[in-house]
Amino acid sequence: MKTLGKFLSTTAVLLGFFGLAPTAHADPGRFMDMKTAVKAPIGHRQFCRDNGWACQNERYEPVVVKLTENRWNELIAINADVNRRVRPMTDADLFGKEEYWTYPVDGYGDCEEYVLEKQRVLIEAGWPKSALLITVAKDIQNGGHAVLTVRTDHGDMILDNQIEAVLPWYSTPYRYIKRQSASSPVKWTGISDTRVTTVSSISN
Repeated sequence: MKTLGKFLSTTAVLLGFFGLAPTAHADPGRFMDMKTAVKAPIGHRQFCRDNGWACQNERYEPVVVKLTENRWNELIAINADVNRRVRPMTDADLFGKEEYWTYPVDGYGDCEEYVLEKQRVLIEAGWPKSALLITVAKDIQNGGHAVLTVRTDHGDMILDNQIEAVLPWYSTPYRYIKRQSASSPVKWTGISDTRVTTVSSISN
């Protein structure tokens, strides 16, 4: 397994090879550019009504996790484990609804179920809540997609069910829209994602 240092020094080369890197003139920075407060997604509001214990109206100091090699390996392992355990199925097939957020039901779910389960497992493993943020994006088909952003001293890292690797946010083929506030699980913040990207389809 690559060490954290080796991974971070080779990520740009590998992403360029697979056609997932931003254009050279884009300079997105290691952290997403967070803007004004926005409304939480309808699905997250429904999730909080159903799971009040996971959405307490609390405030906390934002934490950026120091990404040691052990932490990095744990992040990779938990991401891979949830991706392996949960099998994809749409909300329409599972619940008869176009949009319904919950934890994986009988081992099935769509992108939100993956994200919620990863967030839950990481919190149980001792990761701070304020560093584990549900994030909404547009995928390469311009469809809605959810991923988990992990705030680290190496930048915002993305845990995804469509891409197995844990990647810096700017190296994923998504356009980021909004995410949970780092100060409260019930607040959301808009993302200014102005990158000019030339991202090829993952299936190409």
